[in-house]
Amino acid sequence: MFIHKPLLLHEVRVEMPDPVFAEKLLEQYGGATGELTAALTYWTQSFHVDNPAIRDMLQDIGTEELGHLEIVAMLIEQHTRRASQDVQDRAFRSTLFAIRGYGPHLVDSKGLSWDGRYVNEGGELARDLRANLAAEGGALNTYEQLIRMSSDEGTRNALVHLATREVAHTHMFMEALRSINKLDQPLFGDLRPDETVNLYFNLSSGQDADQRGPWNSEPAFSYVADPLQRERQEHANKAGSNEMQLGTAPAGHQAPGQGPAPGVGTGTPEKP
Repeated sequence: MFIHKPLLLHEVRVEMPDPVFAEKLLEQYGGATGELTAALTYWTQSFHVDNPAIRDMLQDIGTEELGHLEIVAMLIEQHTRRASQDVQDRAFRSTLFAIRGYGPHLVDSKGLSWDGRYVNEGGELARDLRANLAAEGGALNTYEQLIRMSSDEGTRNALVHLATREVAHTHMFMEALRSINKLDQPLFGDLRPDETVNLYFNLSSGQDADQRGPWNSEPAFSYVADPLQRERQEHANKAGSNEMQLGTAPAGHQAPGQGPAPGVGTGTPEKP
């Protein structure tokens, strides 16, 4: 059950309205990394979870995201409805508000409609929680850009609050992953990895290539400096070599670029 109360999670007070900036704010209303996407993603994910505590967390955060959607909506409304007529005219001539009118709309900053494919859920808890880390990072980056663009103090205060909650949610998802021992483990599910699971293939060359770091060093990884040589040695003299070869067309079959085999499908016997 949802019950709406006209009480914002954070104050919205725009003192320098700017419809042009309001158009950019639409990214967090109807965009791919916006609050509607986050709310529906976490709610949908929650119904795949057997762990009651993590299910409750996802639903709590999903509900909070709806409150954030309301804050973004109020920001857009105040930036469009409260602007001076002069600014309105300029903005309405150059933005989608000229057609759609005041307030928020279910589109991104370029006028593209919100899409259900933005909802990222896969029915596996570790997979979903990891996807949520990326989603919160994407939203945080968008808010940071919006904060830099805004010259209105009230708007910046609201955006800082929204960005801060993205950081908080990221921490919550990390702790949820830790609680199921999946924060530091790349593997989940029933996969039985093959012998390459701890190999790093050096597949770049040139200036500044062959760089080393913990992602390609002992003890976590074995560094394969020359993957081509390794593959040739690994499959040398093996009947099932993985080297790509052009096969010979079986008897009676037409190979690419060739005519039909003599006496096959021509309607006339082969001449002696």
